[in-house]
Amino acid sequence: MSYRSLAHCVKDLEAIGQVRRIDVPIDPNLEMAALQRRVFAAKGPVLLFTNVLGTPFPMVCNLFGTMERLEYIFRQELPVLESLFHEARSFANIVQHPFRNLLRLGSLLSSALRTGVRTISPESAPVLSNTCSLDALPRLVSWPEDGGPFITLPLVYSEDPIAPGTASSNLGMYRIQMGGNAYEPNEVGLHYQIHRGLGVHHAHALQKGQALPVNIFVGGPPELTLAAVMPMPEGMSELRFAGLLGGSVTMAHPKDGQLPVMADCDFCIQGHIAPKTKPEGSFGDHMGYYSLQHPFPVLTVEKVSHRNNALWPFTTVGRPPMEDTVFGTFIHRLTAPLVGKVFPGIHSVHAVDACGVHPLLLALGHERYTPYAIQTKPQELLREAFHLLGTSQTALAKYLLIASKDDAPALTVNDVGHFLSHVLERTDFARDLHFLSHVPCDTLDYSGSTLNHGSKLIWAVAGERRRVLGTEIPAFPELPEGFRNVVLIAPGILAFEGPKHQVRRGEQDPVLFALAQAFDDWPFGEHFPLLVLVDDAAFVARHFANFLWVTFTRTDPATDSYGAKEGFVGKQWVCQAPLILDARSKHFHPKVLEEDPATIQRIESLAQAGGPLAGLW
Repeated sequence: MSYRSLAHCVKDLEAIGQVRRIDVPIDPNLEMAALQRRVFAAKGPVLLFTNVLGTPFPMVCNLFGTMERLEYIFRQELPVLESLFHEARSFANIVQHPFRNLLRLGSLLSSALRTGVRTISPESAPVLSNTCSLDALPRLVSWPEDGGPFITLPLVYSEDPIAPGTASSNLGMYRIQMGGNAYEPNEVGLHYQIHRGLGVHHAHALQKGQALPVNIFVGGPPELTLAAVMPMPEGMSELRFAGLLGGSVTMAHPKDGQLPVMADCDFCIQGHIAPKTKPEGSFGDHMGYYSLQHPFPVLTVEKVSHRNNALWPFTTVGRPPMEDTVFGTFIHRLTAPLVGKVFPGIHSVHAVDACGVHPLLLALGHERYTPYAIQTKPQELLREAFHLLGTSQTALAKYLLIASKDDAPALTVNDVGHFLSHVLERTDFARDLHFLSHVPCDTLDYSGSTLNHGSKLIWAVAGERRRVLGTEIPAFPELPEGFRNVVLIAPGILAFEGPKHQVRRGEQDPVLFALAQAFDDWPFGEHFPLLVLVDDAAFVARHFANFLWVTFTRTDPATDSYGAKEGFVGKQWVCQAPLILDARSKHFHPKVLEEDPATIQRIESLAQAGGPLAGLW
């Protein structure tokens, strides 16, 4: 339904037993995040903290912690959205022209007619009712080595200096560091990654020699949060999409000429991006590691305001699954009908959450270029793959595995294990691996050569099955010293341990060239075409998700790929089965996220029978 505020949403959820009030003092420094992670894992309720140390403001989390709760929150809008996505010819059609798409959908038309931006006076805007200092806001620290407190559900609003106004605005979710490092009391760090709308606005401001005004909102009706994380095409306003969800977005335009404010939010931090950077981070991110300290833009804060009885929402991120996993699944459900319209020829895609989303993208396309050929090979699939790597958020994929739907009509991208088997059964290692070196990559992925740079692999397969995958560990050839503990991961996939990685970043390991040569004439290579070198074989064998996380977050395709009888044909790297991926931790990789033992001991004591947190997990 259309909620007027965050408090309205929480009250509605409380009425159906979906909210647990926590009245005992809880510290937002580590304790609150540790609680949220456990309650999310248990598919527990929304948590409303009414006694937060260090701030007068209540905090709320796990609002979107289950798919059932997300569906309940948007229960009235979901049918409208699903109809729009099925009927529209493109994403742009949905956002810019919702009325056209609903003309033939009868009763749903009234929902579209309510969309848009509604303007009110600043005096009527709830978010401008009160002011406070920046240090009065909740200061959430999620992981022990975070560089300071962060806003984890910020709604960052900017307008294009070249074409100001809400029509060309950007509403994104970029992490905000509120203290620590070298920040002054009136400064916050603004970390936006590559391929983000705010970056375009910032670039235009720098071209004009201007500071970029930015408003950071926290809280508000839930459709604003969903709109901020929606992968909208560049130049399309997230406010219009939020209007589709909630009926309209209410904006107030201050008289001093500053950016408009989203009137129904709980907090607003107004400021401008100064022409300087400062170290931001470290921060425990959704890849399951700490993203390290790097220079990022600084927002000079001019004013902080909040509504009466304001609530501060938060989440915590870390190795998936986390709350953002639920958002990703929900967004994929909504946008699935549009995949073939945005990417002609593509049937379906799946950014694998277990790997932190961007490291591994699975896609099903079609191979129709030469239907008369006796043998099918990837041709049209390569065109589709390059389109995926050149458009929208799929452009950040590191490993893109793409197969032809025509070869296996029942194949689905959502069954990762089965999809990998399908690919391995059909791969021609002298043809199907296409590396892109020294290209922009996800900011949070440290496997590459430098920040924002690394390599990509298009792994495209088509045609009949070439091999039968093995399911029992075979005899290994004699390996160089230090390689041990072979384990079976899945059909055709083995993992084993090796000596500690010691070579410099961006360099291949001579020891692994020797390892690959040991498999040159291995009789079982065709049955086990993928071998993965890891630090802890037992860990990756314990759960398939562990294997996916380790393999695709700790490898750079161009640097960490080796193979039997490897070489070059022209400029293309080729090998024979098996392909070997070096997924060991490297000395330049950031730390894996680990919780603080003292914090865990305290919250576990509060969760004992009869305690204030009993029964939450």
